[in-house]
Amino acid sequence: MTSKRSTTPGTQPKRSEVSPEKLCEFCHAKCCQYFALPIDKPTTFAEFDDVRWYLYHERTSIFVEDGDWYLLVHNPCRALDANFRCKDYAIRPAICRDYSNQKCEYDRVALFDQYFETPEQIEEYAVALLGPRKDAR
Repeated sequence: MTSKRSTTPGTQPKRSEVSPEKLCEFCHAKCCQYFALPIDKPTTFAEFDDVRWYLYHERTSIFVEDGDWYLLVHNPCRALDANFRCKDYAIRPAICRDYSNQKCEYDRVALFDQYFETPEQIEEYAVALLGPRKDAR
């Protein structure tokens, strides 16, 4: 059986053209390419330093959505095969079982209230919010 998935990103059919139960057949497993963890909203330089530390690690970013802060780790699931299918589907974790394609990002572009990719960006934001640092770095 040949896969219906396109090997060229961005050429899959639109969500409205695919029945919900078949959506995953056309997807490149966007939901399995990262995970996001809620973090406390930083309010002090010490807390912003923790967030900067996250961003010093490769393949991480921070986003804010509806006032909530998240650490985004861009790292594909190790159970994902070359065809974007789960090798462990029958024994996948509950978080995967509970995920509905009704909320999936199949053809959605992520838009965040705020998005930080570098330690410098978060430092600039902290200084804009809290004023100049009083401590010598």
